[in-house]
Amino acid sequence: MRTTEFVLGLIGGIFGFFGAMFALFVGGIDAAFSETGTSEVTGLGWAAFLFSALAIVGSVVVKSKAKFGGILLLISAIGGLISISMFYLISAILIGIAGFMGVFKKDKEQKAAA
Repeated sequence: MRTTEFVLGLIGGIFGFFGAMFALFVGGIDAAFSETGTSEVTGLGWAAFLFSALAIVGSVVVKSKAKFGGILLLISAIGGLISISMFYLISAILIGIAGFMGVFKKDKEQKAAA
């Protein structure tokens, strides 16, 4: 069972949603006060929202297909960190740990065979 990876990915994804919502809030404020009425932060917040959803999907997938789920989690951690930086830092750490565990941790059956 990959319960640790699942829980870390799920908690990181939920924190990522909060970070994305905060980035969307900041982007909305920035758009309200800018001359053009738009903000790049809003688009980056939506990207982080999608990466958080990918983290939750990866945390579910890691239970059945560990390597694929771990790769999804790592993509989500890196993408979210690039998109909204400090707003996604805690999420990226949690999701990154879960991703590395999903990719590198061996199952009990694999340990017994080796």
